[in-house]
Amino acid sequence: MTIGDHFTEFHGLPAFAFPGVDDAMPDAPSLPSPGSVAWHISVDSYDSKEQWEEAFARFLEFVDTTQVRALVVGAWSDVYDSAPDEVIETLVAARDRLPALRGLFVGDIVMEEAEISWITQGDMGPLLDAFPDLEEFGVRGGNQLVFPAVRHERLRKLTVETGGMPAEVVRGIASSDLPALVELDLWLGTSDYGGDADIVDLEPFFTGTRLPSLTRLALHNSEIQDAICAALASAPVVARLEELDVSMGVLTDDGATALLTGQPLTHLKKLDLHHNYLSPALRTRLLETLGPAGVEVDIDADDAESDEDGDGEVWRFVAVGE
Repeated sequence: MTIGDHFTEFHGLPAFAFPGVDDAMPDAPSLPSPGSVAWHISVDSYDSKEQWEEAFARFLEFVDTTQVRALVVGAWSDVYDSAPDEVIETLVAARDRLPALRGLFVGDIVMEEAEISWITQGDMGPLLDAFPDLEEFGVRGGNQLVFPAVRHERLRKLTVETGGMPAEVVRGIASSDLPALVELDLWLGTSDYGGDADIVDLEPFFTGTRLPSLTRLALHNSEIQDAICAALASAPVVARLEELDVSMGVLTDDGATALLTGQPLTHLKKLDLHHNYLSPALRTRLLETLGPAGVEVDIDADDAESDEDGDGEVWRFVAVGE
């Protein structure tokens, strides 16, 4: 699976691409109402005619940013080689001009601009510090990503999408105090692209002590999916979840069996296991065990076929790596 399309919506709002430097700039009245869309601001990832900061300056000129509720940072120039340090500095400097901002995503970058594991990222700490009223924050790309331990009183949804999440990033998120967080979505990825976290690094998520409001937990897109499921089988956090997502990874019968034989899951509204390596018998057992209790079980495995080489060795992959 690759990421081929930009967001069509973010933070509950339809996404709208702010015109590029070569596009005809509409009159301000013909632009969407500032608070009615999630504004996507982007430049060409290579050979751009303007820097992202210049595009943002045009945005400030044409849009009443005091009403903007959601902002999506698309590609910046040379995303393969350059961290978005100036993008982050520009946003931090403009915080007083964005008093209504509640949703922010850094890196809505698709495969034609840069594959997920080739996006060069930066330090997300300054953004969370600068915008204490954010309710949703997301970032794509794990290469050079920094996520220090933070305390954020109002954040309700956090998404970190990577093809390989560094252990230091996992530890930073796990050490953060996020009392209002309802949804946590982490794409852990593969060791081939820097995903070196182990089950010990994830332990704070299993206890959930720093996440007292959490109702949806997604620890997925991982090559250690079986170990994650084994830990979740007795994890205190599960009892208060409405949705559990262990999809997109290398999930086998061992991990799914651990879930089924652990603590009850019948209180869940949804269990997501799509992209898996489960046997037909185990899929049937999951559906027959949880379906009658009203749990929505997503068990689609169409994208997760094992590939054998000439020696008969089975290769298994996460959904999103490179």
